[in-house]
Amino acid sequence: MIGFVAEAQAVPPRPKLVVGIMVEGLNADYLTLLENRLSSGGFKRLMNEGAAIADLDYGTRLDPAAATALIFTGATPPVNEIHAAKKYDPAAKRVSSTLNDPAALGNFTDRTFSPAAIAVSTIGDEVRMDAAGTGWVYSLAPNPEAAIIMAGHAGNSAFWIDDKTEKWATSTYYKDVPVAISSRNYRQPLASRIDTMAWEPLIQPQLYPDIPAYKAQYPYRHTFSRKDPDRIDHFKASPKVNHELTQIAIDYLSSMQFAQRDAIDMLNLAYTLTPYPYSRDGDNRLETFDAYLRLDHDLAALFKTIDAKAGRGNALVFLVGHPASNTGRRDDEKWGVPTGVFSAKRAVSLLNAYLMALHGNGEWVNGYYDRNFYLNRQTIKNYSLDPATVRAEAAEFLERMSGVSTVFTIDDIIASRAGDNAAALKRNTSVNNSGDVIVNITPGWEVSDDFNLTGVSGTTTIARDNFVSSPAFIMGPGVPAVQINTPVDARTIAPTVSRILRIRSPNAASMPALKF
Repeated sequence: MIGFVAEAQAVPPRPKLVVGIMVEGLNADYLTLLENRLSSGGFKRLMNEGAAIADLDYGTRLDPAAATALIFTGATPPVNEIHAAKKYDPAAKRVSSTLNDPAALGNFTDRTFSPAAIAVSTIGDEVRMDAAGTGWVYSLAPNPEAAIIMAGHAGNSAFWIDDKTEKWATSTYYKDVPVAISSRNYRQPLASRIDTMAWEPLIQPQLYPDIPAYKAQYPYRHTFSRKDPDRIDHFKASPKVNHELTQIAIDYLSSMQFAQRDAIDMLNLAYTLTPYPYSRDGDNRLETFDAYLRLDHDLAALFKTIDAKAGRGNALVFLVGHPASNTGRRDDEKWGVPTGVFSAKRAVSLLNAYLMALHGNGEWVNGYYDRNFYLNRQTIKNYSLDPATVRAEAAEFLERMSGVSTVFTIDDIIASRAGDNAAALKRNTSVNNSGDVIVNITPGWEVSDDFNLTGVSGTTTIARDNFVSSPAFIMGPGVPAVQINTPVDARTIAPTVSRILRIRSPNAASMPALKF
């Protein structure tokens, strides 16, 4: 008979409130540089009172929607079916939101979304099911995909800022409209306030670390004028949107009975620390430092409200960073950094001509979106060709094109022979949504998505290939103050949160929970 003796330990109380926070662009290096400027109640509290994970490993770089889905489901894109915020339909040659659902009408928006595309359960779903629906799950985010993924299938509500109406919008899929939201939309609409806002440095510019002298002498001042058609985009990329989110979250907590009942309640937020892409000269270090300090203040105010509602130390808070979307701009030509322009439209045209020369007339390339080339399966079938062979021919041609650094076929990815981390790339690639051939563009080159697609306006990005550390923090009952410096698989967050809450893990969360 085999047995063991364990020292009796007090079981921590089950949290009645859990707050999940996603932060796009959160970088551990910036937290270190700004440590002397951070308040005691924001990021420092997370560092000092909970488990601090220095490097959360997503496997490969994911966009904000896919990263959020991975954290809240504990599963990768092929399993949860959220590979990115948008998806390409080769048949219709159209790009739409991955969460687009014509069956769900918009509320304060003409766009239609629902969580139907999320193929598995989320932390929010499990919170709701734990107490037969008596627990609450609410979410707030600048954009619909993050809000809906965090709310899940069973959530009470998910709200985001609509780009057209400039109101807090939701889907009729969700039934609750909290008073805090309706009050904002009718009494204090963002549209009536946004042009009165100005974003300037919170402290004297010279007090920020490593700022060039000229930046300190000529600090920025960003506004969101009614005359600017892109003002909502600018607002959502600024720390002003974080403050707006925080104020509504505080209103939620203050006006509703969170943590006052037997069931677990959940509130989820999505913040941004993405380097501001609309800075005057492309050097956005000052804006980035300022955004960190402003978010630190917002977190301190949020945590103070959580303490007042649930009691200090009684709520579970998990804050997770993920790499920022690529929003950089081209370096000035005077610096001599090699560059060029990769035109999607030109690449499609040349590839189609090449395949016609090999096999005969026809439309061989169905479309292009976000480095993915989609071949026309019907044309390949009409010529009785092997699809894998045509994909290999296309890859061989594209690899010789200027500005292309590497090329993979979907066959390469499935066979784990693509890239420096082939296993991670395979794990994060959704075959149902991937193109036939995927290209990586040479860093420094300008990528012009000028291929004519419905639902996409021509966009330009600068290819970069930088590693960014994404920290995460978990603070709550039974979680010791500990620093974890070894890389942690991002899929462990969902089962770890579930373990602390003593609820089931999401149904596709296959990784074990962290043990502190």
